[in-house]
Amino acid sequence: MTELSGGPSLPQERRVVTAIPGPKSQELLTRKNAAVAGGVGSVLPVFTVRAGGGVIEDVDGNSLIDFGSGIAVTSVGSSAEAVVRRASAQLADFTHTCFMVTPYEGYVEVCEELARLTPGDHAKKSALFNSGAEAVENAVKIARSYTKRQAVVVFDHGYHGRTNLTMALTAKNMPYKHGFGPFAPEVYRVPLAYPYRWLTGPENCAEEAAAQAIDMISKQIGAENVAAIIIEPVLGEGGFIEPAEGFLPRIAEFAKANGIVFVADEIQSGFCRTGQWFACEDEGIVPDLITTAKGIAGGLPLAAVTGRAEIMDAAHSGGLGGTYGGNPVACAAALGAIETMRELDLNAKAKRIEEVMKGRLAAMQEKYDIIGDLRGRGAMIAIELVKSGTKDPNPEATSAVAKACHSAGLLVLTCGTYGNVLRFLPPLVIGEDLLNEGLDVLEGAFAEL
Repeated sequence: MTELSGGPSLPQERRVVTAIPGPKSQELLTRKNAAVAGGVGSVLPVFTVRAGGGVIEDVDGNSLIDFGSGIAVTSVGSSAEAVVRRASAQLADFTHTCFMVTPYEGYVEVCEELARLTPGDHAKKSALFNSGAEAVENAVKIARSYTKRQAVVVFDHGYHGRTNLTMALTAKNMPYKHGFGPFAPEVYRVPLAYPYRWLTGPENCAEEAAAQAIDMISKQIGAENVAAIIIEPVLGEGGFIEPAEGFLPRIAEFAKANGIVFVADEIQSGFCRTGQWFACEDEGIVPDLITTAKGIAGGLPLAAVTGRAEIMDAAHSGGLGGTYGGNPVACAAALGAIETMRELDLNAKAKRIEEVMKGRLAAMQEKYDIIGDLRGRGAMIAIELVKSGTKDPNPEATSAVAKACHSAGLLVLTCGTYGNVLRFLPPLVIGEDLLNEGLDVLEGAFAEL
């Protein structure tokens, strides 16, 4: 029998042949626990051998439907042809020189693509890094250098990374911040327009939340002291919250009026995930800086800060960089991922995924009153689970549904400040039959509660 590879040749089917995790995964889990630091957890400890399209195959021969995409990373699939082709060719040429020592064209090409793809027709420049947290941290450095100010404003429920500075920017304590302080100073948190949980109702959310946030910045910090305002246009780890319509433009206008650098953190929401190249486009937001990572390179580690040329040039020569930032193989993969997004029109595919998922999930919401809210855009969709007849968070049911899905061969992820959100991030190349089968599994999990 010929061994299957990943990508297009991997059968696009759900197949459960052992308990999940199976015996081989259990053996590997024992080895993991002995060799890997305990702080590095796994949502579902099935050990992957192949992945592609909308499935992940494990060492026991199980094939799971993937509603996680490696947390919004493998939007083009786990082994997209153009990503593999370009990265393989680059591997054969050279793996590394360090762009800060002897540069190479691939880095420049990625920056050129980012200038084309990101919102706004102004002159733009980019700097490349390894991870989303690194991108956010460098956005703060750039904003501080440009404005000569120190304060940074972030929002309730936001997530921006795990470095010391980005932990300070992140709202949620456990597991991201607990026991790891003290954190970087001059970080201030203000209210977010969270429609489902706004006390006076979603219709008042945008105006009231913006007014509160602006008042706090003005009174407690002083707008003249703020270097940057950082926000996710659709929040990720915080629960796939879509800020109420009108909130983002109001905050962006305030930033512009006060010389504050407005930073859109599009690390989870970028690169076709929400049905646009970037989520901020839905409300016509043109950020001063935009941070990207995750979906940019088809699974290889790459991140970027892209923004107005005059802001990006504020840092002195040598002030930005890093040994591996913009690695040539990762840059080649990014060019392959962008090629795939264009050729397959993955924005349109994300919108179709939204249509299918929201239709099915709305029907489930009618049937199961613990589904309190259905939200999201494109292939970034979530349901928030509550206790029956209330808006009280229900993390127990969330965990139970996720566990039932996993056992049945569907990989789903949870998130949210209260641990009560099921988030769905299928690869944008997933087949519609497989998508619907995954939703069948999800509905069966609710039926088991």
